[in-house]
Amino acid sequence: MTASSNSAAPVEPGQSAAERSRALRDTLGHFATGVTVVTTLDASGEPVGMTVNSFNSVSLDPALILWSIDRSSLSYAAFTQSERFVVHVLKGDQQHVSNLFAGRGADKFGQVKWHRGPENVPQLDDCAALFHCRRTQNIEGGDHTIMLGEVLEFSASGGEPLVFHCGGYRALAGE
Repeated sequence: MTASSNSAAPVEPGQSAAERSRALRDTLGHFATGVTVVTTLDASGEPVGMTVNSFNSVSLDPALILWSIDRSSLSYAAFTQSERFVVHVLKGDQQHVSNLFAGRGADKFGQVKWHRGPENVPQLDDCAALFHCRRTQNIEGGDHTIMLGEVLEFSASGGEPLVFHCGGYRALAGE
């Protein structure tokens, strides 16, 4: 194993809140995460989706997962009020999907293959894994809300996952 040349700046006395926040973000970036897109329907029944890397398992019995959403997100109301959502684990060749759903304002669903899944919630095609969930709880946590969901249906098609580490996409090392 080799040391990364990407290192976060240390916290210095007298740093501004913005500098400290950036340093914390850079340090947290040393934890590699998978990349997901979470989808739901807004109050008018329109599809909504966003890229999320805060996805995590919580419990197998009952089957629970979590992810978090920034309170300033444009889709905050849709996700915190909708009863259902789908978490899509992206494949290694789906960086374009991650970038699309991380952006604002584009016709996201017009640029990917998708269909309406259970409860009409938008479901992206050809992902590594899917988790259809019922939102069970919103938990306030600083500037984010943690979305707790009960897994109702799930499937996996396999493939190498899309990974994010130190501010960039990465490939898994071969065996």
